[in-house]
Amino acid sequence: MPKPAKMLEQRIDHFFSMPAERADRWRDVVAAARAWSVGRADQNAAEAAFAELGPIEGFHAFPGSALMARLSDRLRGGDAVGFTDLVRRVSAAIVTRDFKYDPAEWRTTEEVVDTPADVLPPTLRHGDAKRPYFEMLIVAPGATTQAADQIAQLRNLRRPEDAFIYEIVPVDSFEDAICAAIINPDIAAVTIFEGFNYASRHSAPVLRSVLSGLGLDGARAEDADLALLLANSLKRLRPDLDIYLLSDRQVENLAGDARSASIRRVLYAIEEPLELHLSVLEGIQDRFETPFFDNLKKYARRPISTFHALPLARGKSVFKSDWIRDMGEFYGINLFLAESSATTGGLDSLLEPTGNIKRAQEMAARAFGADHAFFVTNGTSTSNKMVHQAIVAPGDIVILDRNCHKSHHYGLVLAGGQPLYVDAFPMTEYSMYGAVPLRSIKKALLDLKAEGRLDRVKMVDLTNCTFDGHIYNTRRVMEECLAIKPDLVFLWDEAWFGFARFSPVLRPRTAMGAAAAIETWIHGSAAVEAYEKQQQELGSDPTVDELLTTRLLPDPRKVRIRVYQTNSTHKSMSALRQGSMVLVKDVDFYTVESQFHEAIFTHASTSPNQQLIGSLDVARRQMELEGYGLVLNAIEISLAIRRAVNSHPIISKYFHMLGADGMIPAQYRESGFVDFLAPDTTWASQVRSMHDDEFCLDPTRMTLVCGTAGFDGTEFKALLANVYDIQLNKTSRNSVLLQSNINNTRSDVAQLVRVLLEISNGIETRLARGGDGERNALAARVKSLMTDVPDLPNFSHFHEAFRQDAGRATPEGDMRTAFYGAYDATGCEYIPLHGDECNRRLREGPEMVSANFVIPYPPGFPIMVPGQVITEETIEFMRKLDVKEIHGYEKARGLKLLKPEVISTKLRH
Repeated sequence: MPKPAKMLEQRIDHFFSMPAERADRWRDVVAAARAWSVGRADQNAAEAAFAELGPIEGFHAFPGSALMARLSDRLRGGDAVGFTDLVRRVSAAIVTRDFKYDPAEWRTTEEVVDTPADVLPPTLRHGDAKRPYFEMLIVAPGATTQAADQIAQLRNLRRPEDAFIYEIVPVDSFEDAICAAIINPDIAAVTIFEGFNYASRHSAPVLRSVLSGLGLDGARAEDADLALLLANSLKRLRPDLDIYLLSDRQVENLAGDARSASIRRVLYAIEEPLELHLSVLEGIQDRFETPFFDNLKKYARRPISTFHALPLARGKSVFKSDWIRDMGEFYGINLFLAESSATTGGLDSLLEPTGNIKRAQEMAARAFGADHAFFVTNGTSTSNKMVHQAIVAPGDIVILDRNCHKSHHYGLVLAGGQPLYVDAFPMTEYSMYGAVPLRSIKKALLDLKAEGRLDRVKMVDLTNCTFDGHIYNTRRVMEECLAIKPDLVFLWDEAWFGFARFSPVLRPRTAMGAAAAIETWIHGSAAVEAYEKQQQELGSDPTVDELLTTRLLPDPRKVRIRVYQTNSTHKSMSALRQGSMVLVKDVDFYTVESQFHEAIFTHASTSPNQQLIGSLDVARRQMELEGYGLVLNAIEISLAIRRAVNSHPIISKYFHMLGADGMIPAQYRESGFVDFLAPDTTWASQVRSMHDDEFCLDPTRMTLVCGTAGFDGTEFKALLANVYDIQLNKTSRNSVLLQSNINNTRSDVAQLVRVLLEISNGIETRLARGGDGERNALAARVKSLMTDVPDLPNFSHFHEAFRQDAGRATPEGDMRTAFYGAYDATGCEYIPLHGDECNRRLREGPEMVSANFVIPYPPGFPIMVPGQVITEETIEFMRKLDVKEIHGYEKARGLKLLKPEVISTKLRH
């Protein structure tokens, strides 16, 4: 995002970069103060830097009005040394977060001695436990002028036995409350008093356009309605917030208002503040609780004798050994004390939870906006297979992205479902695919309907977001598909996107976020009217083209919301590897619940890892209590990387990050959004893109083009890992994928930029010394990587032998029969990829039919599936591949095919 406007202009609605920019501005004040104190600059420079802090400091509890007033006094009084000392202490406390744990940081007296910041996180310091800190937003008339009294009153209520500690952020308007909730990730609770203003005292034009676009403009609302509107607006932006409403009117009526559903508790305003204080602490405790992890810690502290089949439990076989004691010393004693194969004694069974695992899953469902949540300890590959087995019966048709993770294809083999593959838009230049256009999905459904086979369609299965960051307009996809078949089930593989729940910008594009929005719409008063109006406009017999080009609305009276979301909790949250969840929002779940549990019994281990389960529990706690700020930081990190790479005069000559315009064709960006760093991009334009565009880009996923530097993706990934200790996941022919996450810091950004500069300087030196020969060699290499790229192969078709109950014009097939047909080794043959026989078969036949999945890495999706006819397009792509890892293909033996006579026999029967 562009750098925020000058704070002197009082602009407070540039949100994405606020937390990091805030720390930077405080450091700028420190630098200006130091220069003033040693005579290198005058007082005016320090005053200008201090003024840059602007009104956003009022949206944070620290440093607070007292310290800010003290700083202003020293600045106006010309006390350069005193101002420098105090501003240095405040800035250091903000960066290190010491103010959360050290009361001395809040003092304005000279008693505080400025000491070097401790390099350890506060929770690791001094050997004592620190109470978790949060901030509470108070929205009330005159809150900013009466802040000192409110703060003092609530501080006096603190007790040593309180599990948490909090400070107050006072504001007196609707707009300032929204700004504070967005800018300040430490806010975990909100208390609303009626009678506050709507408009901010500061300039906020972008905020106003965003609120209006989201339907949150309450400028003309009455006091009571404005309070409820604010509560619901805050909950919509940040579901993690506990909201309390204080009123001096008929609180029982407010509590019974349907619009009060987002409010945790309604209180009578003149009651003793202790009730509010205790309610706030109870609300945080409700999210802080981790039922399984808490019990696992208690279990580890008990003296237990184990007579079950798990020698590792309690660690005696490890710590008493002369040969493997180093493993115990490496992992620590708690890992072994917390191991058990028992499901009693305070623990629970993952397969049939009735105690703390059940409670932990219920809390996860609440956190992620689902009706049900299920923990999975062997990855999202297993989560996907569970959903397929539970929902899909043999012969059911599943509309499936051909480029999805292989677990979906294998899930269909196991379930016996018939895939109808739909292709994503190609990004040939970068040897990758995007996402599946909605038009293709609708056409598949309409084709099936035309053949009278719509009843066979059970599920639409898509990846959101894709590995490379393409995000679907999930609500639009589901609404338009439900307009054609109102009982469709949706499986959204959000393996890489679980964190998005905790971003107000990304949440509407998640499966659970979109399902909730559709649920709200179908129960609204305008839904039936909107549907009936569209039906009148379409007429009784609309053409296929009219249906494909119309943004279809479903009949709200017939819609069944049946949505499943899988997320790799370990990929974007603080869970151990293989920790995954299945989230369910299915009004008909009761009809499939027994078979869903059968799927769990089929795929889940009967000996799940306790630490994995505990980490899923803890990951949920963290995201509910600080996920908003962590995700905001991940977005800031990615924007900093994009800016640093694309604007650097040397790095940008050889490397560049692709923007939305490079990753998504213009026809799918209806809003006209170009990129996060485009000069005219604002928070409002980003929100508009997320709301309107068919596809948008996850800002945390960054495609770095390295082919322009002469590196293929695999080679560059190895260079970064082996030489510079920088790890990343995915590569393409000429790019690598970087992913920022909640673990990254700005130090990581600095290291990446340093390394890219070193590599770029090396190229510069090599070109300067090598002359025309070196330049020509680089140009040829770049041309081979960036221009001479192979066309991406689309799915061809299933052989007729595996389409015997398929439609005439629809491409589904029986992949399961082909897959198991290859189990008979005598019915298979191998043909070398390179050679005359392969060419002859392509020209003359008989057709070559794949006996198995063939998955090259990259691009990481099946270019052949069992029963698929292999075409020249696929063969040419394979021959041009220069990757080492191709699952399902043995170079020494060649392509594994089903023999023609086996296929002929299948056709006859």
